[in-house]
Amino acid sequence: MTMWILWGILLAVLVFMTARRFVKPGFLTDLTEEEFKKGYRKAQLIDVREPREYSGGHILGARNIPLTQLKQRSNEIRNDQPVYLYCQSGTRCRQAARLIKKHRNTEDIYNLKKGFRKWTGKIKK
Repeated sequence: MTMWILWGILLAVLVFMTARRFVKPGFLTDLTEEEFKKGYRKAQLIDVREPREYSGGHILGARNIPLTQLKQRSNEIRNDQPVYLYCQSGTRCRQAARLIKKHRNTEDIYNLKKGFRKWTGKIKK
């Protein structure tokens, strides 16, 4: 009986962690490419991909703060400007948004819907 309870708890934790990774937080606003283009120049544009991905091409004006370093580098993000995030597909942006909200106490966070792989605007290589 105890073994079944432990398995049930483990399964519940795994389901919760998986759902949290893939479900968009309510405070994160997804923007189409056109909506993103209208606002990102007046915001903090942050590429949360890894440095090798960033160096392969990124949106002009973007800073690279990889998701893996975001917790340690959250002080680089200002609270008085909107934050525009992008990654390859959008998954890492959801995690990044949670970290930014927690460490910088801001909810003015936007995500490029479908990520950089669908970006048709100008890029810097």
